[in-house]
Amino acid sequence: MNCEPTDARLTLRRSESGSLLLELAGDWLARAGLPGIDSVEKELAAGGGASAIEFNTIGLRRWNSGLMTFILKCHDLCQNNKLEFRVETLPVAVAKLIGLSQVVPEKKDAVRMVTHAPILQRVGESALKEWSGVKGMLAFTGENVLAFLKMLRGRAQFRWADAFLVMQECGPQALGIVALINFLIGLILAFVGATQLTRFGASIYVADLVGIATVREMGCIMTGIIICGRTGAAFAAQLGTMKVNQEIEAFQTFGISPVEFLVLPRMIALIAMMPLLCLFADLISIAGGFLISTAMLHITPALYIHRTIEAITLTSFLLGVFKGMYFGVLIALTGCLRGIQCGTNAAAVGEATTSAVVTGITAIIASDGLFAVICNALHI
Repeated sequence: MNCEPTDARLTLRRSESGSLLLELAGDWLARAGLPGIDSVEKELAAGGGASAIEFNTIGLRRWNSGLMTFILKCHDLCQNNKLEFRVETLPVAVAKLIGLSQVVPEKKDAVRMVTHAPILQRVGESALKEWSGVKGMLAFTGENVLAFLKMLRGRAQFRWADAFLVMQECGPQALGIVALINFLIGLILAFVGATQLTRFGASIYVADLVGIATVREMGCIMTGIIICGRTGAAFAAQLGTMKVNQEIEAFQTFGISPVEFLVLPRMIALIAMMPLLCLFADLISIAGGFLISTAMLHITPALYIHRTIEAITLTSFLLGVFKGMYFGVLIALTGCLRGIQCGTNAAAVGEATTSAVVTGITAIIASDGLFAVICNALHI
């Protein structure tokens, strides 16, 4: 018997009778991460004339006081809004406990003692929540690796037309913002280098500074951050909206893997486009340094180009391209994961988009630091 706990899920919808139907699924055990009452309050506040609250517990598995706390809050919400609470739609055991809780009314003049959980308990709950997120990320990464292997064998539920469409959106359509940001980065690097190196009579090395810094670090990092904020957020919003509209559940009902059909095209598109975008960013950034050097330092164009070509090695160039490809994988994973993990209301889509951008940029910066340590150890 499989005793692995499943995440508690709450889905809101309007029934044909005009009541608000709460669908409960998974394990409702007392732990961090249970759905709250906020989404129910927002749905009632949004209007629509709900006359009652009822439940659908077909997908409900194990439960304990965590479920009872949620049900009692729904009961109080019905009383405050003068709605009918249809207790008969709950499991028999839950309905009996609800009845027992109403036998002795609450004393209005009773003093409530607000107690806070001990510090060790809060730390433990936070650690368990973070560990659950790490396990989810590892499981999602494993699913994508298996989907990629199935694609190589030609057995994945995957359409190249979808991948080409995403390539156009995250490649050619992103050239404008990538060019603008990296051109300004090249200007800044050259200007800072010029003001410092001129003091020592070494202004010619501005070309080396701009070339090496752009090819090894700044080109791929800035492009990754731009694509994360532009494309990674779009991935999270698209998949999050599909989750709200229950389109992802529809794919699973028809036997179509969401990872293969939705995530794999986006990952392939970023893997293919990020190296090209990094190469384009390197050229634009070097052009920005070229403008400052020829205008402020009076370096001849031929000398600047010659110094840049001598400074950039094949190893540095390939390192920047590889890092760009790796950052593309991180952007696709974080964006799609946050979209699939999205809740079932409109506010959850915004939260998933924000989380995708923050997680993606953090992963890019952290992995670049790891690359720097590895390259230093290997003397690259």
